[in-house]
Amino acid sequence: MSDNAQPPVRFRADVLAVPAYRQGAAPTKPGFKLSSNENPFPPLPGIAEAMASRGDVNRYAAAGMPELRAEIGAEFGVGAEHVHLAAGSVAILFQLVHAAAAAGDSYLYAWPSFEAYPSLGLASGAEPIGVPLTASAEHDLDAMAEAITEGTRVILLCSPNNPTGPALRRADFERFMARVPADTLVVLDEAYREFVTDPEAVRGEDVLAQHPNLVVLRTFSKAYGLAGLRIGYGVGDPAIFRAAASVAIPLSVTGIAESAARASLTPEARAELAERVAVLVERRDRLAAALRELGIAVPDAQGNYIWIPETSAGGGVPDALALAADFAEAGTLVRPFAGRGVRISVGEEESLPVVIDLVRAHLARQGGDA
Repeated sequence: MSDNAQPPVRFRADVLAVPAYRQGAAPTKPGFKLSSNENPFPPLPGIAEAMASRGDVNRYAAAGMPELRAEIGAEFGVGAEHVHLAAGSVAILFQLVHAAAAAGDSYLYAWPSFEAYPSLGLASGAEPIGVPLTASAEHDLDAMAEAITEGTRVILLCSPNNPTGPALRRADFERFMARVPADTLVVLDEAYREFVTDPEAVRGEDVLAQHPNLVVLRTFSKAYGLAGLRIGYGVGDPAIFRAAASVAIPLSVTGIAESAARASLTPEARAELAERVAVLVERRDRLAAALRELGIAVPDAQGNYIWIPETSAGGGVPDALALAADFAEAGTLVRPFAGRGVRISVGEEESLPVVIDLVRAHLARQGGDA
C-alpha cells in the first residue's frame, strides 16, 4: 500500500499532513547500520542477568519504580519525587508539550534538530516553531530568545544537538535562561550527555537547581545501550511531572527495563560504561578528523555521531540524499536530511575506514578535491 493512501475513516487534516517519525532501517546486505545512533557494544555486565531474573512478567512493574528513581535522583542531588520515568525520553517530550501547549499556543526548538520535535504538538494542536541553526550548526539562542512570545509554552534545547553535534555552552545557556519568562517550560534534552567532552558545555546536573522552570532529559538508550528496552527519564520540579503524568500512557515502562536500568547504575557497570564511552569518543574524534582532511566542514561533534552538511559552496556534499544512496548501495546505512546534510553514527571500529572510503569516492564522483 502506498504511503500516500488515505485512511478509510476521518482524521484531522493537520495530523495527516505531518509525516510520522521514521526509524532507521536495517541493512539489507553486509555492512553497518550507522543511521540510528545505536551503541555498537553488547549489553553492559549484569544486564542480561538482571533481565533474566524478572520471572514476574505476569505482573505490572512496581508502582512508580521508587528505587530506580531514587538512584537517578541521587546523581542530581534531588529526591525520587523529582524523577520521572517513561518509555524513552522522547515519551517525556510528548508528555510535556502535550501538557503545557494547547491549540493557539506554540513551542520552540532549533532546526534541524531531533526529528520528532515538529510532531510533538500534534495531539494538543500546539504550533511548532523551528528556529534555524547558526552557520556553525549550533543553536541560535539569540534568535530563539527573540522568537519567544506570549503564546510560547515550551522551549526545547537539544545538547548536543542531534543531528549536527555541537553542545550548548553553559555561559550561553545561562544568558538565554535569563531572557526566558519564569513561567515558560524549558527542556534540556541531553540524550547524548555521556559523550560530551567539551569542558564548557552545559550539564543538566549543574544548572537544574537554579531554574525551577527547567526539566533535564536523559536516556538509557544511547550510551547505556538499552535502546530496545525503551526507558528514559526526566529530572525537575515534581509538579511539572504530575502534569506530564496526566497525559502519559499508563504502565509504559516495563519491569524488565527497570531491572536493566538499575543494573546499568552499579559501580561495575559504570566502570565498563566509562571505558566504552571513551572508545566511542576516540572513534568519533578520529572519524571527524579524517573527514575534515577530505575537505568536509564537520561541526564540533559532541555526541556519538558526526554531521556532513549539504552545501554547494564547499565544505560538504551537494546532495545529502545522493551520499546516503551511495552508502546504502555499499550496504551501510546513514541518516540523510534532505537539503540539510547527513548524520553518521559512530559504530564498530571496522566501520570507520568504510565511511571514509565511501565519502572519498562520493566526493571524487561529484568533482570534489579528495
